[in-house]
Amino acid sequence: MNNRAREIFRNPRRARPASAVASGRTLPTRHLNFCRVCYKCVTCQKLNHLGKFVSNQSMNTKILLSVVTSLIATAVYAFDPPPVGSAAPDFSLPDAKGGTHSLSQYKGKYVVLEWFNPECPFVKKHYGSGNMQKLQDQYTSKGVVWLTIDSNAPGTEGNITPEQAQKIAESWKTRQTALLLDPEGKAGRAYGAKNTPDMVIINPDGKIAYEGAIDSKASPNPADIPSSTNYVKVALDESLAGKAVTTPQTKPYGCSVKYK
Repeated sequence: MNNRAREIFRNPRRARPASAVASGRTLPTRHLNFCRVCYKCVTCQKLNHLGKFVSNQSMNTKILLSVVTSLIATAVYAFDPPPVGSAAPDFSLPDAKGGTHSLSQYKGKYVVLEWFNPECPFVKKHYGSGNMQKLQDQYTSKGVVWLTIDSNAPGTEGNITPEQAQKIAESWKTRQTALLLDPEGKAGRAYGAKNTPDMVIINPDGKIAYEGAIDSKASPNPADIPSSTNYVKVALDESLAGKAVTTPQTKPYGCSVKYK
C-alpha cells in the first residue's frame, strides 16, 4: 500500500482536488469504501481482484463502540476491597427464607462472608468435598456468624431464586448461618468481591481481619485441598485465640462474580 492510499484511508476529505479546496467549492466526500487488500477506493477504481470492502465510516463507528464498551466495563469492575483493618461496610440483604440480615446486627461477633456461585467449579470443589460445610459447622458452633452471599445478577451464571437457594442449602447440607441473595450486587461491590469463593473475616469491632482466597491452591480439584493451607481456618483460629492474623490478605481465586 502506497503513502497516498494510506493518507486517503485515514482522512478521506484530503482526497478532494487542490483546485476545489482553493476555490472553496463544496464537493461530495468520496473515498468511503476501501478494499482491505489494496486499500484503493472501490468507488473510484475498478479492482481486478476479489477484495473485502470496508466502509471508513462504519469502521470508525465500530472502533468508537469498542472504546465505549471497554470504558463501561472498566467503570463497572474498577473497585477494590476495603483495606484490611478498615471498617467493614454495612449491608442488609434477604435470605433464602425471606428473613433479612444486616452486618450491624452481628456487631460484637466474628463474621465470615463467603461469596457464592453454585455453578462455579471452584465453589463445587469445596462443597462437593464437604470442605466448606465442615468449616461452616466448625466455626458457627463456636459462635462465628457465617453469611454466604450470592451477588450474581439475574440472567447470569450463578444467580438463584429464594426457592433454588433453599433447595441448594438442603441438598448440599450447608451449615452457614444464612444464604443471602444480592442480585443488585450492592454488598458485593461494597466489598470489592470479584471471585467465588471470595472470603472476608470481620472481627467483633466491625473491622476487616482477613480478605482473599479460601486456601493456597487456586485449582478446582478437590484432591488439592488436603495439601493446601486454608487461610480462613488459620485466620479464624488465630483471631479466636486472641492473636494477630499472620496472613491478613491473599489474592482470591475462582469464577468471576457476574454483576449487572
